[in-house]
Amino acid sequence: EMDAKYNRKLQALREELDLRRKTEIHELEERKNAQISELLEKHEGAFGDIKNYYNDITAKNLSVISLLKEQVEDLKKKEVVLEKEKADVVAQNKELREPLQQTQEQVAELQKKLARYDKDKEILMNTQARLKVTQKDLKDLQWEHEVLEQRFSKVQAERDELYQKFTKAINEVQQKTGFKNLLLERKLQGLLSLLEQKEVELSEVIAVAKLDPSSLSLVSHKLEDVLNSKNDTIQNLQLQLARVYKAHNDMLQTFEAKLTAFGIPLDNLGFQPLAFPLP
Repeated sequence: EMDAKYNRKLQALREELDLRRKTEIHELEERKNAQISELLEKHEGAFGDIKNYYNDITAKNLSVISLLKEQVEDLKKKEVVLEKEKADVVAQNKELREPLQQTQEQVAELQKKLARYDKDKEILMNTQARLKVTQKDLKDLQWEHEVLEQRFSKVQAERDELYQKFTKAINEVQQKTGFKNLLLERKLQGLLSLLEQKEVELSEVIAVAKLDPSSLSLVSHKLEDVLNSKNDTIQNLQLQLARVYKAHNDMLQTFEAKLTAFGIPLDNLGFQPLAFPLP
């Protein structure tokens, strides 16, 4: 019973499943047929569109071809006309070639002249600029020349004045120095003569008096003291004379240096300054 029961259930389940399967297959076929119909309609519409598109393109291409043929005919006609014009132009070119060559030569020559003109113009501008600078330098030099002339006149006047003063001073110094030297030499000569005279007198006194050695020693010591005093006086006079000589020589050197600084040759003095040798 259980086996029969389950066989019945199994048979019912199979029938139910078979019915469901058939139902689903039927639904699938209906959907498939609907899709096929839809695709067929779409394909037919697309095919019609494509057909119309290519029909339009073909018609347009035919019209374009006919138009191009007409244009080709026009171009051929124009080509003939252009060939004729070309022949005319070639003939004109042959006629104009020689004048053109002459004109080109003239243009080349004019370009060279233009280049030379530009170069000359540039040189002229540079020369004018240098001329302005030179004129300015000339004015500056003229002004400096005037200033230098004024300074030269002033320096020359100072030089002449200094020369006169120096010449006068040299003469006065030479006169004073010569006179003083003469006095000193005469005084020295007198002292030397006096010394010699005193020595002679002393010898005569000693010879006449016939003094004893002690008295003679005393007199000799006194005489030596007197001689030392006289010698000191002579040395002082000689020292003073050397100082006068040195001052005179220093003044001559200073004067010569001043003359050299002012550019005055020593030969222009008209005399030779006397320089004393130092003792």
